[in-house]
Amino acid sequence: MTVLVTGGAGYIGSHMVLALADAGKDVVVLDDLSTGFDWMVHPAAAFIKGDAGDEPLVAEIIRKHSIKAIAHFAGSIVVPDSVADPLKYYMNNTVRSRSLISAAVQNGVEQFLFSSTAAVYGDAKESPISEGAPLNPVSPYGSSKLMTEMMLRDVARAHPLRFVALRYFNVAGADPQGRSGQSTRHATHLIKVATQAALGERSHLDIFGTDYPTPDGTCLRDYIHVSDLVQAHVLALDYLGSGGNSTVFNCGYGRGYSVHDVVEAVKKVSDVDFPTNLSPRRAGDPATLIASADRIRAILNWSPKLDDLETIIRHALSWENSLKLRRAEAA
Repeated sequence: MTVLVTGGAGYIGSHMVLALADAGKDVVVLDDLSTGFDWMVHPAAAFIKGDAGDEPLVAEIIRKHSIKAIAHFAGSIVVPDSVADPLKYYMNNTVRSRSLISAAVQNGVEQFLFSSTAAVYGDAKESPISEGAPLNPVSPYGSSKLMTEMMLRDVARAHPLRFVALRYFNVAGADPQGRSGQSTRHATHLIKVATQAALGERSHLDIFGTDYPTPDGTCLRDYIHVSDLVQAHVLALDYLGSGGNSTVFNCGYGRGYSVHDVVEAVKKVSDVDFPTNLSPRRAGDPATLIASADRIRAILNWSPKLDDLETIIRHALSWENSLKLRRAEAA
């Protein structure tokens, strides 16, 4: 079976390509390289530079490569940016997804994985958050992803297409073999930024908000290793391949760490006491996002192997150091 991975040259998408290629599956990557890097694509995968929202191009790829499943990772992901430029997010995450789904339906693709987000829950009242919690996003990022989930739900009722939407909590870390990681230089992920500060790539780390209703006043997040997350996607693909019904799953460990917890853990792992600045809250950041992952564990038999904050940080730090060396060699 050949799988089309959109955004397969990006952070999470490239890890999915690695997992599929390692399993001996045929993979086609479609990425416009706006935030991805072609050198992160597994050499066994066919790479096509292009827009996942280009419906004629996607239709041609599906026919030419006999695509049976699509794993959709392409999109924009920075919450504060979505607040500042909502139309960009509705275009990249909703309009382009609509075109991709249309190409899938028109060309007989019946299996679809969607990279969704815990941001669809907004400032949830329950913790941990179950898949049945109210959907009330507080940012255009969350709303744009929820709209795509709704499209998939409605399309699956009208057509043979079946989907799994995986709602990510906070993804971090890097491939344990050092083949891929978060490579966008100006990314906003906390662990990425903290490891850059530890390596002197940034002068300091900003802590956004210290007055949240949490034990130490900073946001609580459920950090999941990217390789465990991708394993959930592989299991979801197997689930669809075995005739599983359309559904959604949370992807997290069910345990939260505050910003202060993460900063201290990065300082411990790196043995660097980098400076931090206390800054105002960012728009669109809920106080607490912790997953209830009972459903994915039960239905997909998902069993994470890298459920440890220091392991996640160690892999992220190793990748960040390799990127630093890569830039130095290219200079």
